[in-house]
Amino acid sequence: MSKPDSANDAARTPDLGRRRFLQSAAAAATIGAAPHSPAEGQPMATPPSMPAPARPTVATLPVHLTINGRPYALQLEPRVTLLDALREYAGLTGTKKGCDRGQCGACTVIVDGRRINSCLTLAVMHEGQSVTTVEGLAAQENLSPLQRAFIEHDAFQCGYCTPGQLCSATALLDEFGHGTASAVTQDVRTAPHALTDDEIRERMSGNLCRCGAYPNIVAAVRVVYERG
Repeated sequence: MSKPDSANDAARTPDLGRRRFLQSAAAAATIGAAPHSPAEGQPMATPPSMPAPARPTVATLPVHLTINGRPYALQLEPRVTLLDALREYAGLTGTKKGCDRGQCGACTVIVDGRRINSCLTLAVMHEGQSVTTVEGLAAQENLSPLQRAFIEHDAFQCGYCTPGQLCSATALLDEFGHGTASAVTQDVRTAPHALTDDEIRERMSGNLCRCGAYPNIVAAVRVVYERG
């Protein structure tokens, strides 16, 4: 029998040691890189819930208005506009919110006989005052002369600006009747003598109509003025 080649075995021993060391190191690195999963049946830990930040409370104020001849007692925040008070609190949605910047006139209402853009003023500023919206122009079931004229002369198309147009035109006729001059009145020191088309266009210039029904609006206002 031949003796084992002890010299060859001794030469292979360092290679085997290095190979086992590299294999063990690779296995350890693989295990360390693997994500740790929770044990079966053990619920995931949930982070503690943060309390929602407290919303600042705004005090409300009682606001008393007479709208279309009816008294209203509204509890409003000071920042509520007259437009939102009419629509959201009084339930009178005839007044429309167009630009909400006082540029289109769709929200025009009459306050103590004077037409204003209701989106540009706060409701609390009109405590105790009288407000007329488009719902208050008709008497019972009878349309006002201007409302009938708007229908007769087709002075609207989509109708969105019409409530503001009607309130503005109603106030316009009252203003002219009281002798109020406009930017086109020839002599502002005296009352204008006639409500011309130029006068009507100037006095209605704050009310925009995207449908372009301006000639018919002017005709409707003029015919009501002429009928007296």
